[in-house]
Amino acid sequence: MSLVANTGKLAGRTLFITGASRGIGKAIALKAAKDGANVVIAAKTAEPHPKLPGTIYTAAEEIEALGGKALPCIVDVRDEKQVQNAIDEAVKKFNGIDILVNNASAISLTGTAQTDMKRYDLMHNINTRGTFLTSKLCLPLLKNSDHAHILNLSPPLNMNPYWFSIHVAYTMAKYGMSMCVLGMSEEFKSFNIGVNALWPKTAIATAAIEMLTGDTSTSRKPEIVSDAAYIMLSQDPKKYTGNFAIDEEVLKEHGIKDMTPYACDPKNADNLLLDGFLDDPAAISHHQTVSTASLRRYHTTPVNNKEKSELKGEIPELFATISKVITPELVKKTQAIYQFNVKGKEEGVWHIDLKNGDGTCGQGEPKNPPDATLTMDSTNFAEMFAGKLKPTTAFMMGKLKINGDLQKAMKLEKMMKSLKTKV
Repeated sequence: MSLVANTGKLAGRTLFITGASRGIGKAIALKAAKDGANVVIAAKTAEPHPKLPGTIYTAAEEIEALGGKALPCIVDVRDEKQVQNAIDEAVKKFNGIDILVNNASAISLTGTAQTDMKRYDLMHNINTRGTFLTSKLCLPLLKNSDHAHILNLSPPLNMNPYWFSIHVAYTMAKYGMSMCVLGMSEEFKSFNIGVNALWPKTAIATAAIEMLTGDTSTSRKPEIVSDAAYIMLSQDPKKYTGNFAIDEEVLKEHGIKDMTPYACDPKNADNLLLDGFLDDPAAISHHQTVSTASLRRYHTTPVNNKEKSELKGEIPELFATISKVITPELVKKTQAIYQFNVKGKEEGVWHIDLKNGDGTCGQGEPKNPPDATLTMDSTNFAEMFAGKLKPTTAFMMGKLKINGDLQKAMKLEKMMKSLKTKV
């Protein structure tokens, strides 16, 4: 679903797009193809992935079916020789490169203790180093173009400590891409090369989001990003550079006011999951309470059976119900331990162990270290387990603070679907 008409502005232009075999990268390639552009698909996926759809060859077929020309190249952006070989092939086939889209990215939404160095290196080598390397190697060709652009799929440089605290390694890696925009837009001005960043306002329904949350109903389609990218890449690079753009804002400036058609589920068009690195009032409010919340002391002494039976309130009732629906199958699917630091009216600590034995839950800290610790107000906690508030939505709105493995924390969303009818 595209709301931006193709103008032919990119006809005959050559785009070098990293990570273009699927998702946002492919969507940008297909939009350009409708103009009759040439697209170098620089990605790793040559053989079909067991869980993720698309290869460089299937993407090439789709590009050519829309009127574009495609050059599929097996490229790991960490490998300088592979990047250079793909550039050389592009020169042989298309006589140059006009536009570079740095889309390839690795993600691990984990805290410092939970981020192993192999994953840290992967994110920094693909996101920051890969973007720098590909930009550096494409530079001689971009200098020769009369419509040269570099577009990085990376966020605005938001210095709110909150976005560092929840996944500092990933934030550093993505901000490295954004710092390339900040530096290169100024450095390359004399070459008339426009260097800009684009970031979605909401979650986008890509394979990565689906694997993370199991649900794309509160996401938008990749076409909102590709439409915004098309508008940006059609601008005069001499005048349009150094911008950190948000997809929705680009489209609004273009005259598109209603974003509903981009929603995966139109019923959720006003209840979408916000993307990271963008401050909204809820997130700012949450950030301001983080430091105080970290100083609070929670009751962590396990209670005996007699005390359990005397516990009153909404949360004890919730956990009593949850204990009845925990099954070995749920444990096998989830494989995670959760600790809940509940604030507000029913302050206390609770846990759900969906990793060991047949699973357990109750008041107090878990016997084994938690994979994820979730901190939130008791009212939001009750709404979350009643299915009225999704964990991913609560997290992005600042109503939920997560320490530990964010991917495992988001598995709660799948678990809650099975609990919703009973809790």
